[in-house]
Amino acid sequence: MADATYATWRRLGLTTMFANPGSTEIPLLCRPDEGIRFVLALHENAVVGTATGFALATGAPALVVLHTTAGFGNAVGALATARVNRAPLVVTVGQQDRRHLALRPFLTGELEGLAGAYPVWYTQPALARDVPEAMARAWLEAQQHRGPAVVVVPMDDWERPADMEARSTARRLRSAVGVAAEAVGELVDVVDAARSPALVVGADADTEASWAAIVELAEHLGCPVFQEAFGARVGFPQDHPHYAGQLPAGRTRLRALLAAHDLVVVLGAAAFRQYPYEPGPLVEPGTRLVMVVEDEELAHHSPVDLALVGPLAGICRAVTEQARKRVSGQSASVTGANGTGRGAPGATRPSGATAADAYPGTGPLRPRHVFHELAARVAADAIVVEESPSSRPELERILPARRPLGFLSAAMGGLGFAVPAAIGLRLGRPDRPVVAVVGDGSSLYGIQALWTAAHYGVGVLFVVLHNGRYAIMDRLAERQHGGPGPWPPFEEVRVATLAQGFGCPSRRAADHAALVAALDEVVPGLAGATAPLVLEVDIADEARFAP
Repeated sequence: MADATYATWRRLGLTTMFANPGSTEIPLLCRPDEGIRFVLALHENAVVGTATGFALATGAPALVVLHTTAGFGNAVGALATARVNRAPLVVTVGQQDRRHLALRPFLTGELEGLAGAYPVWYTQPALARDVPEAMARAWLEAQQHRGPAVVVVPMDDWERPADMEARSTARRLRSAVGVAAEAVGELVDVVDAARSPALVVGADADTEASWAAIVELAEHLGCPVFQEAFGARVGFPQDHPHYAGQLPAGRTRLRALLAAHDLVVVLGAAAFRQYPYEPGPLVEPGTRLVMVVEDEELAHHSPVDLALVGPLAGICRAVTEQARKRVSGQSASVTGANGTGRGAPGATRPSGATAADAYPGTGPLRPRHVFHELAARVAADAIVVEESPSSRPELERILPARRPLGFLSAAMGGLGFAVPAAIGLRLGRPDRPVVAVVGDGSSLYGIQALWTAAHYGVGVLFVVLHNGRYAIMDRLAERQHGGPGPWPPFEEVRVATLAQGFGCPSRRAADHAALVAALDEVVPGLAGATAPLVLEVDIADEARFAP
């Protein structure tokens, strides 16, 4: 059965296996297949996180092998992130031998439901001979629903004979749903009737086709384009004159920002992601909300007047072709959500970083100084992976995404994603430089992944901001209670030292001169790098309890 399953994986293009092996997977893994590349990670969070980055980079399902209860359980948080990041994964989970499962032997897993509702599909084949076809079905489910599809395989199944003639699922599945003229016509009428439309883009708009279509639509309508709050990916070039910045996460500021627009069209996102809760409506009574999404589930969680479910790029192109063209500047000019004055159609091309972000020459380093130096050096096609919650707004302002897949973060908001995801992204897109910007506290949730980067020669630059504390938690505690929380700082933890223990090259930058020297040395060759580097940068505890 192992040989038949390997053949199925090869046929489906699942030729890279991400795993942390356990004893219930030995019968599979000890019959290797030369057509399958094995990538080891030292913890299941790193396994799934790396596979998630790989799947997002390639646009195709990635193959994951997990141990029974312990491995599957360790991976649940990362599987949830993969689901919300809409990363297709085929996940094989080990199980004890069928012949004594009824006796509940050691390592028996109560696996169904362990990952909750996060798998898009789950099965344990009734018969061993059904395993290869279950893998084919999982590949289809993962691809169609863009999330993890789980197949549980008892360990003795791998050594049983296969039925090579068995067929129980389609070889290929393609959706024939196109752009419905009637639905697009209704949207065109709404757009044409608007006095001052605006667009909001989200993670699902982060494709080459969608970027091109939305740029054409924004220029045709002469309107600003906002990025959704907490967006895991970017749906519009952030150096474009029509880019208006990221939406605020609070309802009060959101209403004020969008009040100038009587129509807001949300593309590839929910309307709207918020945190924390604030009372009141999302928009003023005079603002109408409509949305275009490919994931119908988003429409069920969005209080919009009209939701169109269909191919995003195709619908945007159809609206551009049919809606009346507006003179640039006809829509209301607004100040961008990031306060830079972006959003006025025809405005000067935003530069991201400002003079105020540059290091003043004296004093401690701040996160914005680090981002300013990165922005001056990284290529336009660089992929930036973010997991620095306290400084994310500054990062997104200073270092705009200029290409599709230019920015990635964890859609779930949980930590431990950036380090392994950056490795998977580089494995899946070796033609693009990858930079992960990670807080020191965040890095510890996925630190084991550094071994994988070092062992397989994955050329990622990990910029670790060292302040020795959970800065975002400190700020939230101050807002809630006016003082610090009960957690202590951890200033003695040095990620550069931990990286060396995992065999990963590392450097420390304690001041601006050391930072500049390191970036000047590393960034120019990042596209062709064959080894990772952890650059731990000491930053000041700026405004520990600042709002």
